[in-house]
Amino acid sequence: MAKRKTKYVCQECGYETPKWMGKCPGCHNWNTFVEEVVASQTSGARHTFQVEGSLKGKPEKITAIQSEREPRVTTMMPEFNRVLGGGIVPGSLVLIGGDPGIGKSTLLLQVSSQLADKKLNVLYISGEESARQTKLRADRLGVTSDNLYVLSETNLVDIGNQIEQLNPGFVVIDSIQTIYREEVSSAPGSVSQVRECTSELMRIAKSKGIPIFIVGHVTKEGSIAGPRLLEHMVDAVLYFEGERHHTFRILRGVKNRFGSTNEMGIFEMKEEGLREVSNPSEIFLEERSQGAAGSTVVASMEGSRPVLVEIQALISPTSYGNPRRMATGIDHNRVPLLMAVLEKRVGLMLQNQDAYVKVAGGVKLDEPAIDLAVAVSVASSFRDQPSRPDDILIGEVGLTGEVRRVARIDQRVKEAAKLGFKRAIIPQKNLDGWTPPDSIEILGVNTVHDALKATLGGN
Repeated sequence: MAKRKTKYVCQECGYETPKWMGKCPGCHNWNTFVEEVVASQTSGARHTFQVEGSLKGKPEKITAIQSEREPRVTTMMPEFNRVLGGGIVPGSLVLIGGDPGIGKSTLLLQVSSQLADKKLNVLYISGEESARQTKLRADRLGVTSDNLYVLSETNLVDIGNQIEQLNPGFVVIDSIQTIYREEVSSAPGSVSQVRECTSELMRIAKSKGIPIFIVGHVTKEGSIAGPRLLEHMVDAVLYFEGERHHTFRILRGVKNRFGSTNEMGIFEMKEEGLREVSNPSEIFLEERSQGAAGSTVVASMEGSRPVLVEIQALISPTSYGNPRRMATGIDHNRVPLLMAVLEKRVGLMLQNQDAYVKVAGGVKLDEPAIDLAVAVSVASSFRDQPSRPDDILIGEVGLTGEVRRVARIDQRVKEAAKLGFKRAIIPQKNLDGWTPPDSIEILGVNTVHDALKATLGGN
């Protein structure tokens, strides 16, 4: 009998080694290696779906290739269409990740129902639930279309055969970690299984022009489980984010070959399913306290959309040797940086103060245009002096205390004027080249000191 060959594969990055190792040389994580059996080269033929013309193609001049705009299939959710770049592209492979129980299956079942109502055959494949369990969710969501087919299966070959017979216009795989190939000896969810199954699904999508959405589990750090190769293989990667204690869910695109990245769609979780939020700025500001110190509003760009959110800061004397610096919703490294600018350039004594900064509503902001609003919030809380409730602040803060220009200032200010804000404090360099709305006053500032003088008064 031939000796069985094995290898050890890191479940985080896919690094392979012939012997077990405690620490992975690739991703430097501990205890991530799992033993897998090496498939024999003489084993049975693999079940593959040949991509049409993939081996017989010839090089063509780029000027001779006819460029055609990909037709898109739109759903009844404009927020979902926005994140995908305008709709679902035929033949695309889309990966959706998110925490357990956040609503990934609910979202895809609602999308499947809407596409089925357009007389499109939809195949919903669940490897985690039975058909009866999926039916219970469908009853709660009011899904009654006859064009929606449900299959409970985990064998990739059987899934491929069902797709061949039904020839659907849309396929959902929930989830990729439960699907397996018999030729791969490792368990479902391992690096080898995820890689092979995703590769096969990509062949099916490209050869038949069927859009396939696959659900991916996430690790405790929040990233999609499995090798990073999984995100490179698919056409789009969407993250479904939110907190269990909030009803709002955010669908964020981090990769999209057919549209803009960093787009964001906002939904609200109801008993009857997810309901899209058409005006997120109004939702995020509806619970704002009027006249409270440490509260400001900033217009942040999420993809192509301006979103107005509230930034809150709380400054209090420390009871520790080292003051605490905590931030929720923004990069925690920016808080001590901006506090150092306020201390050095403005003269605020913050070295013995604890600082807590939060973006209200559970939104995560990562652009530099929020710097000015954070700095004014910190100074407002430190002085216990509220800023004007109808002010909006936009600008990047440099280490020398200057307020630097930001992009798309006209869209930000127009969104603020639409929601009733009376004054916008923006960088001086952003005053030229556009026409502001008549209902809002524009004030340009050069430094953080000028912004504090305009909002809080004093020297």
